[in-house]
Amino acid sequence: MSDPASTPASAQDSPFRDERTSRDEAPQFVLPLVAHIEKAAPPARTDALETAARAVLVMLSDARALGDGEWAEAVRSWQDARIRKVVRRARGAEWRRAEALPGITVTGKSAEVRVFPPVPLDGWPKDLARLQVSGTDLDDPEPPAGPGPAAPVLWLNPTVDMSAGKAMAQAGHGAQLAWWDLSDASRTAWRDAGFPLAVRTAAPADWPALTTSGLPVVRDAGFTEVAPGSCTVVADHRPLRTG
Repeated sequence: MSDPASTPASAQDSPFRDERTSRDEAPQFVLPLVAHIEKAAPPARTDALETAARAVLVMLSDARALGDGEWAEAVRSWQDARIRKVVRRARGAEWRRAEALPGITVTGKSAEVRVFPPVPLDGWPKDLARLQVSGTDLDDPEPPAGPGPAAPVLWLNPTVDMSAGKAMAQAGHGAQLAWWDLSDASRTAWRDAGFPLAVRTAAPADWPALTTSGLPVVRDAGFTEVAPGSCTVVADHRPLRTG
């Protein structure tokens, strides 16, 4: 701030732990995500978070990121190291230049997020490197409705304050951990449905149980905004509870 797509992340070798691991010895890559944020019409915060999470899933499941696809080597190199994601914002001509680069644009109700194949940590394309990380402070015009009973939910830690950009990256981490832990059949069903999901802030009383439920938990490495080891997201998907 994250296949081989069939390889789950183990608790011992998670790319989202703050302890130093063998992943730190590998060349470091980052997954760039660019949010389209116009001053006059910014997207709703929750929609932006959900769209970013879906963008990560779309990248992971894209044929170009798998096997011998044109992005596959970059994706493998990225996943061999820390699974870093960085969200930048673009507007106007900046967004048009970003759209011209190889990547995938994912749309929500009001949000647009473009995800790009991973790049070396110090090797961003010029038109992405010049984009700002700041300026992603977003709000919800009204509180989001509760998630449906069958919807996959990425629960945010209610005690950790994150900018929208940081929360978008963390939601992407949570979606990725869920993807890794699903069976092939469950992945296919989720992909074919268009990756429906919800991002919500957990109730404070529910958070301790969520983090000890056995569901995938993102523990931030502490590069930005939050303390190392902070639990930021729990990925709750029905197949993860039953399988």
